[in-house]
Amino acid sequence: MDAARVDEPRRIIEGAARLGVALDAAQAAQLSRLLDELARWNKTYNLTAVTARHEMLTHHLLDSLSVAPQLHGERVVDVGTGAGFPGLPLAVAQPQRRFTLLDSNGKKVRFVAHAARTLGLANVEALQARAGEWTPPQAYDTVVARAFAPLPELVAQVAALCGPDTRVLAMKGRRDPAERAGLPAGWRIEADLDLEVPGLGAERHLLVLRPPGAAPDAAAKR
Repeated sequence: MDAARVDEPRRIIEGAARLGVALDAAQAAQLSRLLDELARWNKTYNLTAVTARHEMLTHHLLDSLSVAPQLHGERVVDVGTGAGFPGLPLAVAQPQRRFTLLDSNGKKVRFVAHAARTLGLANVEALQARAGEWTPPQAYDTVVARAFAPLPELVAQVAALCGPDTRVLAMKGRRDPAERAGLPAGWRIEADLDLEVPGLGAERHLLVLRPPGAAPDAAAKR
């Protein structure tokens, strides 16, 4: 194993700490193993266009962990999870929460299920379904969507997953003021947070949205 791979867990811990996320050595090892599995499966199944190991660390692992401080409640759903990002890194970092990772792509859901088993993540459920066509037995506390869709489409797709206390976290790149104009009545943006992901070198921000009927959340950062 080369020096960069040996040093990877330390870089994961340090990068996460800069995001306000505390990881121990075992969690860092799990996340490094996740990259191993992603790289191995990607050769056959083309799960992600990001193939360089150092970019997987920044673009997938650390980018995913950047929203960890904003998670709310016990039950979290990652809509359009793809190869399991941000849901798998978040499940490693916050084992006290339960995560449903939702995607319509069968091969990606199979990878998510495999990765969860390999990493021993008993708090992850991989579910093949299309957002907007599946209704859970109860509302989620947090809905996470990473570069999923423009805001009006996003909230339409996730409405059935939400209750009045749900927090929707929309992970975005560059800000687009026009995107906000089409929010359905009753939805509101409660916070717009800059995300500075170590080593990423690209603009990121997080929109915290609340559904109709939600009470103001004084704890949300602005």
